[in-house]
Amino acid sequence: MPDANGLFDPDRVAVVGATDREGSIGRAIMENLEEFTGTVVPVNPSRETVLGYPVANEIADITDPIDLAVVVVPPDIAVEATRELGEQGVKNVVVITAGFGEAGSEGATREQELKSIAATYDMNLVGPNSLGVMSTPSRMNATFGPANARPGKLSFMSQSGAFITAVVDWANDQGIGFKDVVSLGNKAVLDESDFVDIWDDDPKTEVILGYLEGIGDGRGFIDVAREVTKETPIVLVKSGRTEAGAQAASSHTGTIAGSERAYEAGLDQAGVLRAENVQELFDYAQILAGQPVPDGNGVAVISNAGGPGVMTTDAIGDSNLEMASFDQETLEGLREALPEGANIYNPVDVIGDADNERFEAAIDLVLADSNVDAAIVVATPIAVLDYGKLATDIGTLQEKHDIPVATALMGGERIDAPARTLRESGIPNYFDPARAVTSLDALLTYRDITRIEYEQPQTFDVDRERVQEILETAAQRSNRIGVEAMGILDAYGIPTPEGAIVETPEAAQEAAESISGDVVMKIVSPDILHKSDIGGVKVGVSEDGVRDAFEDLITRAKNYQPDAQILGVQVQEMVDLETGTETILGMNRDPQFGPLLLFGLGGIFVEVLEDTTVRVAPVSQREATEMLGEIDSAPLLRGARGREPVDEPALIESIQRLSQLVTDFPAILELDINPLVASPEGVQAVDSRLTVDPDKL
Repeated sequence: MPDANGLFDPDRVAVVGATDREGSIGRAIMENLEEFTGTVVPVNPSRETVLGYPVANEIADITDPIDLAVVVVPPDIAVEATRELGEQGVKNVVVITAGFGEAGSEGATREQELKSIAATYDMNLVGPNSLGVMSTPSRMNATFGPANARPGKLSFMSQSGAFITAVVDWANDQGIGFKDVVSLGNKAVLDESDFVDIWDDDPKTEVILGYLEGIGDGRGFIDVAREVTKETPIVLVKSGRTEAGAQAASSHTGTIAGSERAYEAGLDQAGVLRAENVQELFDYAQILAGQPVPDGNGVAVISNAGGPGVMTTDAIGDSNLEMASFDQETLEGLREALPEGANIYNPVDVIGDADNERFEAAIDLVLADSNVDAAIVVATPIAVLDYGKLATDIGTLQEKHDIPVATALMGGERIDAPARTLRESGIPNYFDPARAVTSLDALLTYRDITRIEYEQPQTFDVDRERVQEILETAAQRSNRIGVEAMGILDAYGIPTPEGAIVETPEAAQEAAESISGDVVMKIVSPDILHKSDIGGVKVGVSEDGVRDAFEDLITRAKNYQPDAQILGVQVQEMVDLETGTETILGMNRDPQFGPLLLFGLGGIFVEVLEDTTVRVAPVSQREATEMLGEIDSAPLLRGARGREPVDEPALIESIQRLSQLVTDFPAILELDINPLVASPEGVQAVDSRLTVDPDKL
């Protein structure tokens, strides 16, 4: 993308469609730009001035270079205006106008024209259907919102313009400021990944925030964000569920791993902190922008009230934080500084009659303890405690000891001024101590994110040509492929039992004779997905019973579904399920994030227990390993109840190999390996089915 400096730090801004007509968006934008430190050029064919600014009647009349153009004219004119801006060499354009992709097929055509124009002229384009952009260092408010943002260290993007107006108004009341604010609109050209990339290079942006209803290129976002989060935290609120996530899917994986799970996995892999609501979004933002990350997990609580102190301790128990144990030196210091009856152990209770001197002494001693990585100061108002001085003391002590501190100075109006004092020191204050805990927990999570060393996915030696051939042949019959696709797994190095698909009783007999011991026999039909439900699976068939079993399976299938396409019967080596653990390994192709891998407890209970975890492919060895540990049934894999541990490296490799398969072949829409039996000796894919898009082969 071209240089975006002119988008948030322009010297000259043109407003195409500027007007002084009361109640118009063009006037609102011009009024909001009155505090802009640069030059504003209104463009209007029928005015000589707008709000005192000299007007350019045509875009071509503008003689000096324009860094940013804001377009607020009807849709058809907006398209031509954007083209003219491109011809004039304008590289940054915000299209406020609605009536594009959100307005039916005609609007979608116009939006495609905007994309084409932006590509032709190498243009950064925000919108269309955007509220606009703000940047506080130059006091630029190129939006039609009702208020300017306060200056700050947060940069905020939103897919909803209305949400921006509400957030800015609320943040102003809370004393929270922004560096940049952008309304993404329809994201015809610039999207969330672009702004994450832009703000990564901005030293004045300390935290990136966003409200998103969807992510267009999920895999691209992961790749960009995981680099950015090494230095700059990203916190997002994601709302809405895609239509694809609500549709019924034909595979277990598709049923369980809906689109919302794709977002959860994708944002986690991107290193993004996900907030559940607006309050969390800004709770996290304030502590990330103002406080250092903790070295460890030990947190101390200092309070003048037993009840709130216990509430804080309970919240810590539900988090990833741990109550710190104090050194003997700290305990002795607290014993001397506090009256008899005070609790010197964590949580420290300085007792309800504590004045500022006692509170300060306790905080100083606790923050100096080498076991304390973070602290929460909880206070309720009493006559002998000056909240203003307490806020000042906390700020001074936090700077002295340089560990993260959050506060819960509880009360009403009396905390307004102290809270501002704390904010000036970068310390967030929360009425509810639990919010202080969750915010510190987010800081801890971000610390862990910065320590992740991302690995490239491993590439295995596989037989792609064989897979292509199997898929093309099978897709000529149906878009759903059952056990006849086991060769696909074999081609990608995922172990499968010995076996063959046969079309006659004689061939079944011959196949069974080549396999040692009893066999499993399954009907092969793309139209019959749940074979066991119709008696389409026979287990433990002896050599003498193979012919009869073949005839019975064919008869059952025809009686169940007379018009079903029957390809034959699979004769397969028996897999020992007694010593093995049935798992499921699958993939569902999400419209935003692409192939979504699923791993978990398999067999017949997969959709009942739903003990599964997901990742966006391709995955590295580290990510595949994490998947094994995330399911509730992980102890079964490690040898619970006297069982031998399964071959976890074989499972991990199978996840990686499936990841490569579904990345290599976008035509595979859904895939289930269920069960993938894991034993101490390795893994075997006993059954599989997939859905393919023939048009992508």
